[in-house]
Amino acid sequence: MTSQIETRLSELGLSLPDAPAPAANYVPFVQSGSLVFISGQISAGPEGLICGKLGDDLDVDAGVGAARACALALIAQLREACAGDLTRVQRVVKLTGFVNCTGDFTDQPKVVNGASDLMVAIFGEAGRHARAAVGAPSLPLGVAVEIEGIFEIA
Repeated sequence: MTSQIETRLSELGLSLPDAPAPAANYVPFVQSGSLVFISGQISAGPEGLICGKLGDDLDVDAGVGAARACALALIAQLREACAGDLTRVQRVVKLTGFVNCTGDFTDQPKVVNGASDLMVAIFGEAGRHARAAVGAPSLPLGVAVEIEGIFEIA
C-alpha cells in the first residue's frame, strides 16, 4: 500500500535517494523521545555532489535545487528513523540551512526555501517549520548547501 507521502513524492516526480552514510565519526540521526535530530545533509544529486559558491559560480535557482536535494536526503534519513514508515511523521519542527556563499550574497533565505517549500509540498501543514538560513564561507567537500533537521514522529 502506497502512503500519502509516497504519493506526493510521485506526483512531484521525485524519489528518495538511499539514506547517505555518515562521512565521519557521527550518526545520521538521533531519536530522543518523539523527536528525530537528523545530521546535516549535503547537496548531492544523481550525478554526485552539487558543489559551488552562491554569488560566484552558482545562482539562486541552482542553490534552490541544491537545497531541494538536501531536503530529499533529510527525508531519506527520516524514513530510516521511522523504519520505512513515513506515515509516522507528525511534524517538520525545524530546519537549519547553511549556504556556501560569497560575503556579499544575501539571498540565503531564498536558497533554503528550496528545502522549506519541498517539506510543505510533501507533508502539507505538518511541513511548516521554524528555520534558520545562514551563509558560510565554505562547506564540506565544497558543496553548495547543507541542511540539518528536527522532526517529530509518532
